[in-house]
Amino acid sequence: MSITVVTVPESGGRLLDAAVALGNLHTKTLGLLTPQAYLQSAEVGGLLVALAADEVVGYALFGLPKRKHYVRLTHLCVADEHRGEGIARQLIDAIRAGHGNRLGIRAKCRRNYDLSGMWASLGFVPPGESVGRGHDRETLDTWWLDFGHPDLFTDMQSDALLILGVDHSVLEGIADRSPEAESREPRIFKAAWLEDETELAYTPQLMLDIRSVTADTVRNQQRSEVARMRKFAPAAEAVAERHRELMDGVRAQSADLSMQPHTGPLLQYVAEASCAGLHVLTTCNPDLLALADVAREIGRVKVVRPAVVALHVDELRQAQVYRPADLLGTAFTTGQVAADAEGELTAFFDQSESEKGSAFEDRLRAFEQDDSVVWRRELLRDGEGRPVALYVWAHDGRTLTVAMLRTAEHPLEQTLTRQLLFLLKNLGRECGVETVRITDPFPSPAAAEAAGLDGFFSQGNGLTALLVDVCGTAREVSATANRINNRLKVPSVAFGAGLQTEIASAVERAWWPAKIIDSDIPCFIVPIEPRWSAELFNVPAPLAPRGELGISREHVYYRSPGRRGESVPARLLWYVSQDSSGPQGKMAIGCSRLDEVLIDTPDALHSQFEHLGVYGRAEVRAVARGHGAAMALRFSDTELFPAAVTLGRLKALAGDLEQPLSLMSLSKISSKLYQAVYEEGHRKT
Repeated sequence: MSITVVTVPESGGRLLDAAVALGNLHTKTLGLLTPQAYLQSAEVGGLLVALAADEVVGYALFGLPKRKHYVRLTHLCVADEHRGEGIARQLIDAIRAGHGNRLGIRAKCRRNYDLSGMWASLGFVPPGESVGRGHDRETLDTWWLDFGHPDLFTDMQSDALLILGVDHSVLEGIADRSPEAESREPRIFKAAWLEDETELAYTPQLMLDIRSVTADTVRNQQRSEVARMRKFAPAAEAVAERHRELMDGVRAQSADLSMQPHTGPLLQYVAEASCAGLHVLTTCNPDLLALADVAREIGRVKVVRPAVVALHVDELRQAQVYRPADLLGTAFTTGQVAADAEGELTAFFDQSESEKGSAFEDRLRAFEQDDSVVWRRELLRDGEGRPVALYVWAHDGRTLTVAMLRTAEHPLEQTLTRQLLFLLKNLGRECGVETVRITDPFPSPAAAEAAGLDGFFSQGNGLTALLVDVCGTAREVSATANRINNRLKVPSVAFGAGLQTEIASAVERAWWPAKIIDSDIPCFIVPIEPRWSAELFNVPAPLAPRGELGISREHVYYRSPGRRGESVPARLLWYVSQDSSGPQGKMAIGCSRLDEVLIDTPDALHSQFEHLGVYGRAEVRAVARGHGAAMALRFSDTELFPAAVTLGRLKALAGDLEQPLSLMSLSKISSKLYQAVYEEGHRKT
C-alpha cells in the first residue's frame, strides 16, 4: 500500500482531527494529550501524518526546542492494523529530512512498555534513563537517533596506540565493582600500563545490551563506565549491509549457527565495528569468539579476548595501521592522471596551507605542460574509484625524481605508503638509476614518515635514497655507494668483511637492493608449493588476474615447526616446488629478507599475523597437523628474479661451488651459493 507523509497545516482541520482520534485510541501507551496540544504542534510544523488512500494511519508529534539542538519526539503512533508496514520509519525519515540541521531526535518511553526492538529497528540507541513524573515513578528510557553531524570530539585524535571495540561481556567485567570482580579478565583494562596503550570504544549495540540489564544499579554502573569510552556511530545503512554479508558468511559456514538467536546481535557488534573502522573487537563471550573467522574474513575485524590484547598489544597496533592482507583481492588500480582532471584531485591531495586550491591544480597541470621533462602523473584508486595516492615522477638515467608524492586519508593509507615507496625503488632499479629523490615540498605526512624509515635522508630541498645494485663483498658494495655519495656531495662510508648481522641488514635495507655477501647474515632456501607462491608472489601467475597493488611489502609464511638453524635477520631464497596439481614449479623465483621466526600454536600465530598473510586459520592448523605447533616466517622486501632459476641450474651452481643443496625442507645455504643464484636470476638475456 502506498503511504504518503504530509505536514498537518496550521489551521488543523480534518487531518488534525484524525490524528487526535488515533492518539486517543492509544492513550494507555502514549498518554492523553488535549486537541489544543496537537494544534499547537501543527502551528509550528510539528505534526506529520501518514496517509494511506487518504486515511490517516499514523502520525508523529514533535517539538523543536529553542535552546536544544535536537528534535523532541512526543508521539510516534501507527494504527494497529497497519503496523509492520514501515510507516514509523517513513515518519522518522520525514522528520529527519525536514530538520536535518538538528543533531538528532530524542524520545522517552516507559521501560515497562518493552518497545526496545521497535526503537532499535528505527536506528535509535538508549544512552540513558530517567524517572517519570507519574505517581508510579516508572523508569523512562531515553532513545536517541543521531543525524551524524560532526561534534567537538569527532575528529579528535587518540593518544592511545590501539583503539578497541568492546562488547557487553567486557563491559560487565569492567563495570562490576564487587570484590570478586577484581579477578575477572576484563579488569586487565584497568591496569595503568594498558590504559596508556589502549582506548576503549563502543558502538550502538552496546547501548542496547545495557538497556536490557534488569538491575537498575548495575545498568547505571555500566552506563557510567561507557561515558568514559569513545563513541562510534557508523551509518545505519552501511551497518545493515555489512550485517547481511556477515550472516551470509555464517550460513555458508554453519546453518545451525546461523539459526541461533544470539548470532544476529553478536554479528551486529562486528558489523558496527567494521563500518566504524575498528580493527579489533574484544570479548569474553565464547559465542562471539566462535564467529571470529567470519568477522575477520568479511568484516576485517579481529575478535580477541582481553588477555590476547594484553599479550599482543604491539602486534594488534601494527595490524590496526598496516594491513597488507587487506590489499589482497581488492580492486586497486593505477593509471595516468587524465588531462583536465586536476580539479577532481584537489579535495583528496591538497594538504598544505601553502598550496591551497588553484595552486595545487596549477602545479599538477604544469607537469603535463612541461616540454623539457617527460613527467608521468600516476594515480591510484581504490575499489570504489576513490583516489588514494598520487605520484609524479621522471628520470634522467641517474636519478628517479618524485616531484609529487601524496596519499589521501584512507584506512589503508600507511600500508599503501609503504607499498608505494618500495614500488618507487623497484621502478628506479628498472630504470637503471642510482638514486630516488623525493622533491615534493608538501609530501603527505605518512609518506614523509615512512621515507625516513626506508633509507631516505635529507639532502638539499628533498629526501634521497641510494639504490646500490650490487650483490658482492662489503668493499664492493661500499665502493659503489661512495661513488654515488661523491656525486651527491655527501660523506662517504667504508665497510669491511665480517660485518655484524644487524648492521649489515640495516645497510641492505637502506641501500636496497644491495647484498653484502661477506657479512654474517645467514642465508636459507625455502621450498614453497606453487599454490602458495601464487598467492604470495603471483608466481606461477594465476589464471584469473588479481587486483592488488603488487607484492605485499611484508608477509608471513607458515611451515612445520622443525628448526633448521633459523635466525634473524636473514636472507631467504624462494624455491617453488612441484606438487600434485600439475607440472608447475621446480625453480627459484626470488628472495626476501627474513625479519622474524616464531613457533607457537596455530591459533596464536594466526591471531598475531593474520593482518599480513593470505592464510586462513584452518590452513595454519593444517601446517601444524601432527606437531601441535607451527612456524611463522615473517619476511619483507621480496624481489622476484627477472629470470627464474631452474632446478637444473640450481644443481649446477651448487655443484660448481661444491656446496650441498637440499630442497626437501627449509635449509641453510652458503652466502656464495646465495650470490650465485641471485646473480643467475638477474642475468641479462
